[in-house]
Amino acid sequence: MLTISSALETIASLSNRPLHSTGAWQPYAILTHCAQSVECSMVGYPIQQPEIYKATVGKLAFTLFSALGAMQHPLDEPIPGAPELEAHGNLKKALARLKKAYIDFDNYTDSLAPHFTYGDLSKQDYIRAHVMHLNNHLEEIREYSA
Repeated sequence: MLTISSALETIASLSNRPLHSTGAWQPYAILTHCAQSVECSMVGYPIQQPEIYKATVGKLAFTLFSALGAMQHPLDEPIPGAPELEAHGNLKKALARLKKAYIDFDNYTDSLAPHFTYGDLSKQDYIRAHVMHLNNHLEEIREYSA
């Protein structure tokens, strides 16, 4: 399900588990990146793609991802202009930031910022985009096994 509730359940399931990544970014950076994306949808993305790009390639990509219920994108690509991600940090803090971002978004009632690639999205479309984004990144997170 692509809902805030499902995202919050997923975030809770990651708590108190020793995690590692199979990709370029460590779990702390992945979770921080996903939180940045949710936060930017409320305050604005630092850099936008050109309007023609968002109206064509961006719109097509979001429509396809939304129809599939899943997203595939480069998992080591930061949000353009966002603060640089630290490779390592406190995992509990990253999980708390991500949880807070989703809760804040759920309670957000002001105008949403255009997505830097997809352009203007409704709140429901943003929820789908954020949860698909999180799910895509979580494909690289595994629990350490003893």
